[in-house]
Order: sequence, then structure tokens, then C-alpha cells
Amino acid sequence: MASSSGNSSQIQNSGSDEDLLHQRKRKRMQSNRESARRSRIRKQKHVDDLTDQINQIKKDNAQILTTINVTTQQFVHVEADNSVLRAQMGELSQRLDYLNEIINLMNNNYTNTNCTNGASTTGLFEFENHDDFMNNPWNLMYLNQQPIMAAEMLRY
Repeated sequence: MASSSGNSSQIQNSGSDEDLLHQRKRKRMQSNRESARRSRIRKQKHVDDLTDQINQIKKDNAQILTTINVTTQQFVHVEADNSVLRAQMGELSQRLDYLNEIINLMNNNYTNTNCTNGASTTGLFEFENHDDFMNNPWNLMYLNQQPIMAAEMLRY
């Protein structure tokens, strides 16, 4: 009988070992499931963060593109204004050259007139005979200069 009681305790031990192994296996499976769930949650959070970054970068890119477009329009406008100013500067420089030429001619006429009269010559911009200046056709073209219209023509 002793052997039968030994067998039954051995059967009980093997049954409790199987239960223990089964419990450990279940705990491990449950732990693995929880770990997999946490991993999926982390992965989903990472995907959501990346999606948010993509949206923010798209928004930043759109803002930069808008800024570039505005800056380009301003550049074109400033370039057009500069072109107009260069044209005006050329016209005004040419007019100034013509006026300086007229002044030099008038000073030369004044100097020559005073030299023949025996007076001292200083080359001042004073002339006695307005008719000589007005009768010279070369001088008349300087007096009849058109106003600067480049700015108005280029704007429209």
C-alpha cells in the first residue's frame, strides 16, 4: 500500500506541476499580449507624431512659398521702379549736359563781348543781348524740351 500512496502523491505532484506550468504559460502569454499592446500604442503614437510633423512642415512650406511669391513680386516692382529711375536719370543727365553747354556758350559769348569792349572778364552767367541767344536755332531746341514722361509710360 505504501507504493500506491506514493503513486498517488506522485500523480498529484505531476498534476500540480502541470497546473503550475500552465499558469506560468498563461501569465507569459498575458504578459506578451500586454507588451504587444504597449508596443502597438507606442508605434501608433510615433505614427501620429510623424503625421503631425508632416502637417506642420507642409504648413511651413506653404508659408515660405507665399513669402517667396510676395518677395518676388516686390522685387519685380522695385526692379521696374529702378528701370524708370535709370531712364529718368539718363534724361536728366542729358538735359544737364545740354544746359551746361548752353551756360558755357553764354559765358564764352559774354567773355568775348567783354574782351572786345576792354572790360575785365570773369565768365559770369550774364549776357546783354537776349536776342542773339533766342535767334540761334541750336539754343531753341534746348528751351523746348519735353517733360520727362518715361515714368508715366512705364507704369501702365
